[in-house]
Amino acid sequence: MSLQRRLLIYLLICAPLVWAAAAWVSSSRARAEVNELFDTEMIRLALQVQATLLGLDRTKGTPTSTAVSKEADLEDLAITVWDQQGKVLLADREGTQLPLLADAVGFVELSLQHQPWRVYYLQAPNREWLVAAGQKIDERDELVWGLVESQLLPWLLTLPVLLLAMAWAVRQALSPMRALTHELQQRTADDLQAIPSQQAPAEIQPLLQAMNGLFGRIDATLARERRFTADAAHELRTPLAVLSAQWEVLQSARTEPERVQAAGKLSAGMQRMTRLVDQLLRLSRLEATDGLTRAEPLDWRALAEQSMSDTLALAERRQIDLACEWPEQPHNPPDWQGDAHLLAVLLRNLLDNAVRYAPEGSTVTLRLTPSSVSVENAGAPLPAEQLGRMGERFYRPDGQAELGSGLGVSIAQRIAALHGLVLSYHPQADGAGVVAELTSVG
Repeated sequence: MSLQRRLLIYLLICAPLVWAAAAWVSSSRARAEVNELFDTEMIRLALQVQATLLGLDRTKGTPTSTAVSKEADLEDLAITVWDQQGKVLLADREGTQLPLLADAVGFVELSLQHQPWRVYYLQAPNREWLVAAGQKIDERDELVWGLVESQLLPWLLTLPVLLLAMAWAVRQALSPMRALTHELQQRTADDLQAIPSQQAPAEIQPLLQAMNGLFGRIDATLARERRFTADAAHELRTPLAVLSAQWEVLQSARTEPERVQAAGKLSAGMQRMTRLVDQLLRLSRLEATDGLTRAEPLDWRALAEQSMSDTLALAERRQIDLACEWPEQPHNPPDWQGDAHLLAVLLRNLLDNAVRYAPEGSTVTLRLTPSSVSVENAGAPLPAEQLGRMGERFYRPDGQAELGSGLGVSIAQRIAALHGLVLSYHPQADGAGVVAELTSVG
């Protein structure tokens, strides 16, 4: 259901309800005013009758009802007077006299000939007589509804005009939404420009701002995907060509030594390709992640053991000693929270790079302090240009003997960013070696 139709339905339902409530309130107020008016008249009438009785000479007989003009409508009114013994002294109606309630004082609502009446009883000061003045309640209701109808009828007659006016107003109010719909329908799939929201109504500005934020995130994601695809295609082209050439060499080898050498080169190429594809897939998953799905306190001992165990085979092959240094008591490692699996990948990549490019027979140290985590090796200090390019995808300095894809640092930096951490590279305090240091942004 469209928003316009929904608004119109709500208005069609709510407007009559509001009018009904207003009519009820109006009738209640009118009834109160009418009751007050007629009650006052009944009290005044009873007082006038009592004043007349005070000057009545009873020796001349019992008063009788007075004839009235035929044009006077007194069918809904009644007056009765009783003496102390309950004898009727005065009655303006025959056959429908008001009932005698000897102890009644003030207003009483009762039924007379199956019709509701409102009667005012007034006792004489010496209780010599009782005066009762009554009126049918229907007479009051007739006046109340006459007043209400006189006000409500014009509203009911103008209801169709009002509904048309509300429909036009709703349509005009929703014109910005139709304009936004038309603009989005005209856009192409790659048009992610922000929608101007300054001139939009205040009610839809949050929606436009949210949509512009979404467009920005989608544009950034597509840009990352395009860059990643281009980089991956460029990087995979060379290994595939090398593997094809090595396969041809293996097929054309005539002697056993030539075949063994060609098979070794092909196996190394396959290992490099496997590592590259694994790193590409891992980086792709990290690039598609906007934030951590879980964050929990970290067990640094378990992380250190796992990452060093994963790097142990490479360290033994290159005769590298792995060391781990902890903060001195009573200090503890950083009180960070995050995804233990991702941080294990980060530490493994840092240790893997440090072991691959450290001199054989040297030591690689994983050092934890209360505010940082770092991996150090004893290699030659890196030039400033190379330090500046650390983290650039597929970047590997020339002359590297170890296999690599140039993605390890990029993966580590992406994991660090997801945890609100910064990964930096710098020489050791004495100017030698390379330190990969992980610190908190705050």
